[in-house]
Amino acid sequence: MKKTVLTCTAMLMGLTGAIAGGLNTNTNQSAEYLRNPARDGAIGIDGVYSNPAGVAFLDSGLHVSFNIQSAQQQRNIVSTFPAFAYGAKNGKNMTKTFEGEASAPLVPSLQAAYNWNGWSFQLNTAVTGGGGKCEFSDGLGSFESNVALLNAFGAKKGFFGNGYYADMYMKGRQYYIGITLGAAKKVTDNLSVYLGARALYGNSSYKGHVKNIMFMDPNSNKLAKASAIAATYNEMAEVYQKKLDQLKDAGLGESDNAKQLAEGFAKLKTAAAASQKVGSVTDEDVVLDCDQYGWGIAPIIGLDYKINKWNFSTRYEFNTRMRLKNDAVNSKSAANFSALKKFEDGKKVEEDLPALFTVGLQYELLDNLRLMGGFHLFFDKQAKQYNDRQDLLDGNTTEYLLGLEWDICKHLQFSIGGHRTHFCNTDEYISDMSYNVSNWDLGTGFGIPVNDRLKFNLSFYKSFYDNYTRTTNDYNNLSATVAALAGTDAAKQLKEAGSLFGQDKFERNNYAFGIGVNYRF
Repeated sequence: MKKTVLTCTAMLMGLTGAIAGGLNTNTNQSAEYLRNPARDGAIGIDGVYSNPAGVAFLDSGLHVSFNIQSAQQQRNIVSTFPAFAYGAKNGKNMTKTFEGEASAPLVPSLQAAYNWNGWSFQLNTAVTGGGGKCEFSDGLGSFESNVALLNAFGAKKGFFGNGYYADMYMKGRQYYIGITLGAAKKVTDNLSVYLGARALYGNSSYKGHVKNIMFMDPNSNKLAKASAIAATYNEMAEVYQKKLDQLKDAGLGESDNAKQLAEGFAKLKTAAAASQKVGSVTDEDVVLDCDQYGWGIAPIIGLDYKINKWNFSTRYEFNTRMRLKNDAVNSKSAANFSALKKFEDGKKVEEDLPALFTVGLQYELLDNLRLMGGFHLFFDKQAKQYNDRQDLLDGNTTEYLLGLEWDICKHLQFSIGGHRTHFCNTDEYISDMSYNVSNWDLGTGFGIPVNDRLKFNLSFYKSFYDNYTRTTNDYNNLSATVAALAGTDAAKQLKEAGSLFGQDKFERNNYAFGIGVNYRF
């Protein structure tokens, strides 16, 4: 039980995530990216992130781009578990939708480059990972299923009635702020190279509680804490004991009435012991209050080659080793749960940002019409995560990008583009606490060149996610809960009988707006 209850609280790390990119990486660094994500082969000031070698081909002078993005995301997990039907807030339904609201209302970024004599000295600062907060006001199925199972188990054994209640709240915030410094050099009129490094600072905060877990008391037909139900059984047992003692004093200790009282007393004491066992892990409120801090650094190399109407580029970002240190003020009860060890005060947690390899191209179909394409490979499986979770992935994340940009007139550009992101999830890796699902993304918007120096960018970005459904006969590893209460044989029997069947359908929906201004001094 102690290994499974409150798992959802312990996995708050996954509640925030990238709008675009790999499992831990944000690639949406500018409003121009939101207009058209296929920017790896384009030459522009936003290339300080997406094509830093190509920035060397911009005109001499200081180029600056400032951007603000705003993103909203809805995360729904439609969970099915038969015992949910007895939840006080579930209306006798065994299927329940757990809703999470994630938002990043204002996410700024800055790109700057000073070009001089074939050199380009560059700076980029942006939210490279995370970038928002997420709130689950009614918990998650991974926790409620444990409470529901305890209730169903107690009802089957007769010491609980059919009904339960739990108050759970979680809120997570995660920001990985990156500062990249580097320089590009035009080796020839057609070829440029880039070398740089990104320093990454991680700051996360997790607040949550699990309070007031109650079960149906069959004696009063009201919800109560498990220890209170145990106390009721003990009080009733005392009454039986007094009556039994009176019969013994009267010489009737072997009467049928006495035998019935003795049998009833034994059942009440058994029910009291079982209720108290559940109460030992559910009565005390658990509070999580943890902040995490850490930093890492990684080199970046890039190359860009121009020939006629073609432009080719590539870059490689090395793995960023991240170790986040916990600064926690958790309740003492949190120490009883192994799942919360990740958030112990002073502990260092592995959360690497994976290496990234990109290839981009751009082709001028006409003087005012450009076609772009790209490919991204995120080495997620090689990036260290807490408890080696990366080993559960079936492979690395890939993205395929395509876009178009059209100069309608001197003062107006239109662009549109999209990409396909494929995550190599497995049923063992994905969970309601931390999940990304494969998706299609579409971005569009306008560039407004006011003159040769000033340009505004307006953009809109939308993701269309695949549904991922996980079905199992050991829902949220509930066999471990049964084993802790009734032994491994009972857990095996329930699993084989299909009593631990459960299903989760993972859904996501998000959109983002961006505005930016580019200026050349």
